[in-house]
Amino acid sequence: MTDYTLVTGAARNIGRAIATRLKADGQNILMLDVLDPEDPSLGEFRRTDLSSSTDTAQAMAWAMGDDRRITRVVNCAGIVSTDKIEDVSSEDFDRVMAINVRSYVEVMRAVTPAMKTQGFGRVVNIASRAALGYSNLTSYAASKAAVVGLTRTWASELARHGITVNAIGPGPIETDMLRAAQSAESFEAYRKTVPVGRFGRPEDIANGVSFFLDDRSSFVTGQVLFICGGMTVGNAGVV
Repeated sequence: MTDYTLVTGAARNIGRAIATRLKADGQNILMLDVLDPEDPSLGEFRRTDLSSSTDTAQAMAWAMGDDRRITRVVNCAGIVSTDKIEDVSSEDFDRVMAINVRSYVEVMRAVTPAMKTQGFGRVVNIASRAALGYSNLTSYAASKAAVVGLTRTWASELARHGITVNAIGPGPIETDMLRAAQSAESFEAYRKTVPVGRFGRPEDIANGVSFFLDDRSSFVTGQVLFICGGMTVGNAGVV
């Protein structure tokens, strides 16, 4: 069997950077996304609506077929919804939670039995600094706080099987999602609040993912790495 790394939300932005870095690391990549990948050469791709449990189940059956063995997973798919609490709709909340949380559960439910059998697995979940609290991001912050809780729970549950589970909490990274969450007027003002003086790049997140997925990172599990330009310490109270 051939070993593969599965990356959800791999079509562009952070997901694309992760797939690019992992391919450079020598891994075989499987990509799931509702959008076609900007770089199809990165690996095998299946168009998947991860908000749909049926579509996700079918995608996982595809990913685990054809003599493939999934040894690593990066749950990166995510959407953002920006609303004050009084404006949050149940429909938006449910969609954010479906993609940002439920799809992670459904992917892990599919791959965990095989990882247990092989006695090895590396999992990275993409959380966010918003898990610590962020104004006007009720649905998104709730979903990312849930990702942190799932990461720690799975790390405890799976450690004895040789499976590590860690999370990365990106701070402000220059992506389409960041621009969607910020007004044009506030974008540059926000940049100035970052202690290192710049927004992050998707490649900054990919570097952290590469570390967690390494064979040699077997003693690191249940951790949340904030890659945030110092926002969690230098500007911990700025939201």
